Amino acid sequence: MEPIRVFSGRLAPLPINDIDTDQIIPARFLKVTDKEGLGAACFSDWRYEADGSPKPDFVLNQPVYQGASILIGGHNFGCGSSREHAPWALLGAGFRAVISTYFADIFRNNALKNGLLPVVVDAEMHQQLISLAQEDPSAEVTIDLEAQSVTLPDGRQVTFPIDPFSRYCLLNGVDQLGFLLSLNDQIEAYEAQHAARVLTTSA
Repeated sequence: MEPIRVFSGRLAPLPINDIDTDQIIPARFLKVTDKEGLGAACFSDWRYEADGSPKPDFVLNQPVYQGASILIGGHNFGCGSSREHAPWALLGAGFRAVISTYFADIFRNNALKNGLLPVVVDAEMHQQLISLAQEDPSAEVTIDLEAQSVTLPDGRQVTFPIDPFSRYCLLNGVDQLGFLLSLNDQIEAYEAQHAARVLTTSA
């Protein structure tokens, strides 16, 4: 997992409330156990016609939003089933962060574990970001995970919450297993001391 610190990107607005994980990645694509190719299936039922041709009115198919790396979703983003494929698909589609006023808990946790940053802002800032993306698709915002901030092109800045453990893992590019492995020397030292105490007590 690549570390996340500071990055800038263009915005793709998808201000629909209650976007669930089956809309992000439909169930028929869940047969795979790796992330390869899931980006092309992201929002598949909204993005493509039955014959596979792209729907021109869907935001991710519009040329001005090609290459956007920050998705602005509506309230309660990622509700529904617990599929980890949802953040996989968003990452595969080129997104590094999703901005919303609220994320479903399981989706948020899955996103954090996979290196997709869920950014919560208040309703006023959310609307300002949507307006910015719609009025100027070339505009970029900067997300600083260390400062937990989003900076708009005009310099306005808003902070966002994230739990300390997830922040540490994202800043250092490690998942939960990687974090545990980084403590291997301390774990072995503890086990050695514990074993010595057990032997002393038994004797």
